[in-house]
Amino acid sequence: MKITEYSWLGCQLAVLLLSPISSPAWAAPAGKLVGWGNNATGQTNVPVGNDFVAISVGEFHCLALRSDGSLAGWGSNFGDPDLLSGDIFYGQAVVPAGNNFKAIAAGGFHSIALRTDGSLVGWGSNEVLGHDGTPSGQAVVPDGNDFVAIAAAAGGFHSVALRADGSLVAWGNNDYGQTDVPSGNDFVAIASGDFHGLALKSDGSIIAWGEDNVGQVSNVPSGNDFVALAAGWGQSLVIRSNGTMAGWGWNINAQATPQPGTNFVAVAAGWRHSLALKADGSIVGWGWNYGLDATAGTYFGQAVAPPGTNFVAIAAGDRFSLAIQVQRSVLSIARVGSNIVLSWPFDDSGYTLEANTNLSSSLNWSKVPGAPTVVDNKYTVTNTIANGNTFYRLKK
Repeated sequence: MKITEYSWLGCQLAVLLLSPISSPAWAAPAGKLVGWGNNATGQTNVPVGNDFVAISVGEFHCLALRSDGSLAGWGSNFGDPDLLSGDIFYGQAVVPAGNNFKAIAAGGFHSIALRTDGSLVGWGSNEVLGHDGTPSGQAVVPDGNDFVAIAAAAGGFHSVALRADGSLVAWGNNDYGQTDVPSGNDFVAIASGDFHGLALKSDGSIIAWGEDNVGQVSNVPSGNDFVALAAGWGQSLVIRSNGTMAGWGWNINAQATPQPGTNFVAVAAGWRHSLALKADGSIVGWGWNYGLDATAGTYFGQAVAPPGTNFVAIAAGDRFSLAIQVQRSVLSIARVGSNIVLSWPFDDSGYTLEANTNLSSSLNWSKVPGAPTVVDNKYTVTNTIANGNTFYRLKK
């Protein structure tokens, strides 16, 4: 028997590569949720599982998309606990049933989801907290089956969507012109701040609209090399094609200050803190780490990123943060007499052990007979050593 090492996504495996995790084409690799920061309403008490492919956070609630197209919601279902609306039930974390969702967006106290047929569904608050209770309709979604992307802000009361023809539509509160979206059919990505919006054009340039009290709109950087964007309470962040970062807007805690480096692939902007995802799967956080008032001594650490790599998605909310971390399971091998013993961590459930004697054909993979047993907190399969080359992999 010949033992060969293969690498996949930078992870060196003992016997053979971990095959790509099955998930919808629109999503990141499936993984577990990691939350940190303020947990006053249970927003960092994340659901258990390794099948999450997308995340979005609101003011005090969270949404996640599973690889089977279903939704999860947790955190607060009420208004702002710092205001009189804290005892009003909105149900923003009560997600609709079904397995036909492909994108999610959490607003201040409302939620939006995009179905696989291109239609939208909204739920939660339809008013502006702190106003006179006049409905603003941020959860009343437009009709149609031609939507391809959605955005809402963690503290905002409006929503934005991108249509298949490259045009934008927005609805909800418009006190600062945040739903007066620019015209055109050349938009490819969107981001929503509390009272401003961003869009990425097909030529790689950025356009902004809405409130401009701290330069959210007037200080947009020039150029045609942008590939990713994020909008927070008053700050905005973008990534250029060379992996560098730019930021502008509200910067009271340096949350809009771009971080040095050329290896960033994603950004997330919260209330007064920001996050960035690096190409190696690690997270960088900066900005505010306290509650409403640092003098009160409430330290949450929302900008202190967790250690490690293999992160594939990030989200920044009001004094808390969320991420998806993919578990790269390693298949170990040992020879015991005339048998080969293969094992992988017990925490990595849902994998099937497969074997192949001919790597030139992807059709030759077959399940290794026998159910795995649990030994020393590992799944273990014992197989008889055969003549020639045999290759093994874990497939989910």
